[in-house]
Amino acid sequence: MIRGKLITFEGLEGSGKSTHAGLLASKLSEKNYQIKVTREPGGTRIGEQIRQITHNRENVDLTAVSESFLMAASRAQHVREIIRPALEQGMLVICDRYLDSSLAYQGYGRNLGEDNIFDLNKLAVDNVYPDLTFLLKIPSELGIKRRNGTDKIDRLDLQQKDFYLRVEEGYDKLAERYKERYYIIDSTKEIKEVSENIWEVAKKIL
Repeated sequence: MIRGKLITFEGLEGSGKSTHAGLLASKLSEKNYQIKVTREPGGTRIGEQIRQITHNRENVDLTAVSESFLMAASRAQHVREIIRPALEQGMLVICDRYLDSSLAYQGYGRNLGEDNIFDLNKLAVDNVYPDLTFLLKIPSELGIKRRNGTDKIDRLDLQQKDFYLRVEEGYDKLAERYKERYYIIDSTKEIKEVSENIWEVAKKIL
């Protein structure tokens, strides 16, 4: 059986993950690759319900530990319902956020510890890990500015500056630890240039 590949997009809010996941999917489809595009938290009916909880601006009392378990629960459903079946069909799965988001946001941002969050997610991911990860780098101030220009502001956009700095530090550490699959992309540039940079990497890998 030919296994597909899991391509993930990571980064801070406003870094362009959703945009560039979609653009990469379009280019790959033009090359006749079989594509599945999805996101976390979400991707499934149950996952989207969990997303409503974790992203609702009214849920300011959601604790860091509860948030971590909810993210893992969404991921467990996602892997079994969407990601693994698509990979087993030989498809390229493009996911807007995956395990690394939990490691960065809850492990570092929430100060729960990378190892603790990794252990929490072991059962959820069921040994399904990314083959290629694009880290879209952007200063947190610019990301927040971009998000403020939309109607997409949610609970995770309302954190203090030091939270995003910890998340950014977490991503840098993950990129160093998993350098064999991580590609850092400067996402401060124009969308077309960023998309072209991503495509050049994807062509070489695939």
